[in-house]
Amino acid sequence: MAKDARLVRDSHQKEIVKLFSAFDGSKNRRKIFEDFVVMTACMYSNLADLDHREEREQMYMDHAKQYRKSELDIFAKMIAEIVMGMEDNPDQDFLGEMYMALDFGSSAAGQFFTPYSVCQCMAAILSDFDMLKAKIDDRGFVSVNDPACGAGALLMAFANESLRSGINPQTQILFTAQDIDFTVGCMCYIGMCVRGLAGYVVIGDTLCNPSTSYDRRGLLPVDKGNIWYTPMFLARLEWAGRRMAASMDLMFSGGRKEKPAETTLAQPPAPPVAVKAPEPVMILPEPEAQQTVPEPLYSETGFGQLTFF
Repeated sequence: MAKDARLVRDSHQKEIVKLFSAFDGSKNRRKIFEDFVVMTACMYSNLADLDHREEREQMYMDHAKQYRKSELDIFAKMIAEIVMGMEDNPDQDFLGEMYMALDFGSSAAGQFFTPYSVCQCMAAILSDFDMLKAKIDDRGFVSVNDPACGAGALLMAFANESLRSGINPQTQILFTAQDIDFTVGCMCYIGMCVRGLAGYVVIGDTLCNPSTSYDRRGLLPVDKGNIWYTPMFLARLEWAGRRMAASMDLMFSGGRKEKPAETTLAQPPAPPVAVKAPEPVMILPEPEAQQTVPEPLYSETGFGQLTFF
């Protein structure tokens, strides 16, 4: 296993790969990696998510009981390497790159992660940060969604480019993501937690069961037990206040259905208005042809979230 360290570039990634060699040969290395990812995700979730704590504590114990104490100590060292690696170099897809380099991805399912350099290029070229700053000044924050997040490279790149542009990704951007693969979704979640980003990851099929929210800004998602909230989203006062304001808004507006309607709510009929006689109309010259308005760099969903897709 130690020779696989040559397949990754980051020194902390290499150290994690070397730590795998301390495990006995009774377990498949992919199984070890997946157990490690799930246990780490449960650890971060249980820091602040009281609603799912009992369930995820049991999930942690179900995975942990398969390993000796000395092996669990190795997992703790691997977590430390992830934190140090992402602090030393935020501009990388730490877990995703290692996942693909060690051939843990499912090529049969079409699972190929976009390289971080490509994600960084997309975030830098396609993002209008002046427009985002204007929206933040008006709304307080903006939300961004990746419906097929993988290990979260695109969201990490967007967070880094936002920070360089003077936007605080921890307090001014709500990050939401979804992926059908549980292990991969947990990898994205771990990256968001380590970076201190506010948001959540939904585990599920985006095409058949896309994530929905009770409010129009994604602060109150419909939780069916498949949502992983970051500690920053639950514990930071700014985000707690925004969730409370969204809840109050729903309370006074009568709430919304589980799946928000695409059209606006019906309004009561207006009182009848007296019909006036038509006024003379001035015939004006034919207006000049309108110039084509360029398409926006990215679209805005019905929930007010910015999406790259």
